[in-house]
Amino acid sequence: MDHIYLDHAATTRPDTASVEAMLPYLNGEYQNPSAIYQPAVKIRAKISSIRADIAGFLNTSPSSIFFTSGGTESDNWAVRGAAHIMRSKGRHIISTSIEHPAVLNTLKSLESEGYEVTYLPVDKNGIVSVSDIEAAIKDDTILISVMHANNEIGTIEPVEQIGRIANGRGILFHVDAVQTFGHIPIDVEKLNVDFLSASSHKIYGPKGCGILYIKNPSSFVKILYGGSQENGMRPGTENVPAIMGFGEAVNIARTRINDDLAHDMKLRKLFMDKLTEEVPGVKFNGSKESVLPGILSVTFEGVTAETLLIILDSNGICASAGSACAAGAIEPSHVLMSCGMDKESASRTVRFSTGRENTEEDIIFTVKVIGDYFRGRSKS
Repeated sequence: MDHIYLDHAATTRPDTASVEAMLPYLNGEYQNPSAIYQPAVKIRAKISSIRADIAGFLNTSPSSIFFTSGGTESDNWAVRGAAHIMRSKGRHIISTSIEHPAVLNTLKSLESEGYEVTYLPVDKNGIVSVSDIEAAIKDDTILISVMHANNEIGTIEPVEQIGRIANGRGILFHVDAVQTFGHIPIDVEKLNVDFLSASSHKIYGPKGCGILYIKNPSSFVKILYGGSQENGMRPGTENVPAIMGFGEAVNIARTRINDDLAHDMKLRKLFMDKLTEEVPGVKFNGSKESVLPGILSVTFEGVTAETLLIILDSNGICASAGSACAAGAIEPSHVLMSCGMDKESASRTVRFSTGRENTEEDIIFTVKVIGDYFRGRSKS
């Protein structure tokens, strides 16, 4: 059975060109980049070239880009590292109630070490108030961490405004951009961020690779110890094949970003229009304007997300109940609850996320499957 994949916010299928870029480094060009012989030197130069490409994509210098194993490591490094270097100034951190677990659980670990964290609420659309951020700042505030766009409802946060506030108050600012990197334009200078996390497998690259942008690496700290890789900041032999695939994925994203946005916007409108026509009582979550068009969170009447996902899966359609990172969790989505949704409604919410390979026919068929279920239920 051919599958219709509508879970791109969880992961994406690596682009063919990304896979092909990896293949030589899985076999023939296998040398350790830290060695001094010519094959290794060439690999090291290629890594440097990809670092420069990613830096250009973000409007920064290559020295500010560090390869990691992915978004979770980057989030941990940014949050824990910032807390460490600023601890002499204070121990207060500001974040939101809808952050990814990679940030929330890192903050919880810091709370156990004596740090104070203010978790700001969001409105019904999942947007944090800039004025709430400003009001929460105290004399000992050292870090603000706010995601660029939420992974469950797609809402884009006002990070540029928050960055200006943080910058003006001498507070470090971290942005988890795992969902937005490669999907919407990002200029780290314009956003006034000190740290930005991104991941390869969200942009049609391989899993196991990501970056952390560090504005001032000379004053930052490492959280791993070992060799001199990544300018001594992130030791360990580089994941060369994944970096090569990531680099190719970034190059593709650079050329396709506007087309991809237009594609997702077109599919989003079709999805919402068809669901409204075919399915009674649907509710769309998140912001209508400030949103990643590829993510659509839908609450259905009278059916649990688990039941609906089973029906979709039996028809070859892949979607998710909130975040893939929360799959199997007993508690309802912390994001939906933070937006004011009750537990029962949260249990009836499904996330669909579109990507490059999706077609209008995919959306029409998906809505038909859902509509058929509701029509069949009404007759029984």
